[in-house]
Amino acid sequence: MKLILLFIPLLLSQVLLAQTGGKTAFPFLNNAFSASIASLGGFSNATSDDANNSGIINPSLINTNGTGIYSINQGILASGINYGQFATLLKLKKGYLLPNIRYIHYGKFNGYDENGVATNNFTAFDYILGLSYCYPVNKVISIGISPNIIGSQLETYNSFGISTNFGATFTHPNELLGLSIVAKNIGYQLKSYVPKNKSSLPIDIQAAISYKLKHAPFKFSLIAHHLNTWDITYLDPTIKPRIDGLTGDTITITGASFGEKLARHFAYQVELGGKGNVNFSLGFNYNRRQELKLEQRPGMSGFSLGLGLKFKKFKLDYGFVIYSKAGFSNTIGLSAKLGKSKKK
Repeated sequence: MKLILLFIPLLLSQVLLAQTGGKTAFPFLNNAFSASIASLGGFSNATSDDANNSGIINPSLINTNGTGIYSINQGILASGINYGQFATLLKLKKGYLLPNIRYIHYGKFNGYDENGVATNNFTAFDYILGLSYCYPVNKVISIGISPNIIGSQLETYNSFGISTNFGATFTHPNELLGLSIVAKNIGYQLKSYVPKNKSSLPIDIQAAISYKLKHAPFKFSLIAHHLNTWDITYLDPTIKPRIDGLTGDTITITGASFGEKLARHFAYQVELGGKGNVNFSLGFNYNRRQELKLEQRPGMSGFSLGLGLKFKKFKLDYGFVIYSKAGFSNTIGLSAKLGKSKKK
């Protein structure tokens, strides 16, 4: 508890300097590395039963559900890009500890010098070494902190940084309603690719509310993200005003409306299955849809789907994310219980 309070000044100073995508270092910090989180639009909610994965994003969500379980996730993108995550949950005398590793490998690239002459091939990758800790204050409130070491390698160039997530969760005694808040990626870039050109981290303050139906296996969640930045819309600077073919009037480029700016901050989740052996999940990330959809053929851009199969000793998860008509990702997760875990 004292450790978390010591980090509050750092949190406030970083939030005041927060920026959104395209202007920050280590944007992969906001990637969904697990199948279950990917299937929900890339966000954790407030009453998670998947502590090994959701606890990495919001450490206050860690609970006994994942004790003694080792989880591995592997995802594939186009052009040989792959990413993954490994985590295991440990129960301490006071609280829970969740060591984790996340990475993205971008494959091999052909190297060329300034004259276009071929040189040696090279690789590029990013990684995050994390350690999430959750402290249950009482039966309904828990708090957590997750410090991370961040690294990025591109050929012979590299960059390093540190970050921390802070979270707090309230779970109603009936376990049907949950409220949660998390401040993500509070930290610094210690070393940049280019000397004296450091950037801020992609800070994201999120709030979530989740509700499980009492007599039906449904859970609904509403996520509000980037609460630290009002306008998260992206206006392409290369787009120029157009001339209307009928009237000859100039069509100027205008910014987003109030309603559009507000809508960009919300994501939606529906889960079906509860504590059953088969679970389905659906997520919708409106901001992702607006940023990546093809104007003439938006399709299912921004939607994500998932399937979970529970067995006696392990669980399989699958997450499918639709970025646009031209791109999607597949992530598979395996969680296995090795050995006997002590019940709370």
